[in-house]
Amino acid sequence: QVQLVESGGGLVQAGGSLRLSCATSGIAFRFKGVAWYCQAPGEQRELVASISSGGTPKYADSVKGRFTISRDNAKNTVYLRMNSLKPEDTAVYYCASLSSWGTPDYWGQGTQVTVSS
Repeated sequence: QVQLVESGGGLVQAGGSLRLSCATSGIAFRFKGVAWYCQAPGEQRELVASISSGGTPKYADSVKGRFTISRDNAKNTVYLRMNSLKPEDTAVYYCASLSSWGTPDYWGQGTQVTVSS
């Protein structure tokens, strides 16, 4: 059974930091790319950051220099370090494993991030 379980969301003031974690099971984690997406109310889900099986990260322009994605293959876990948070970062954040085509194949349930001004 595939499971992706996010944690680490919460309420933070603008300029603050959070670290999201996504613990996975039931997938060949070390051989898969993984990604973080966010979805704000009334908006479409969008890609925030991804990391390949080899550890190469990619970021949306809006988070470059502020967010860092990383992975621990020994723990089957992907992380998203979020610094210098802005109110516009407020959203539900989802982790996803990626298929060989780079599209999401499994999703977590999401964790809420709220940044107050």
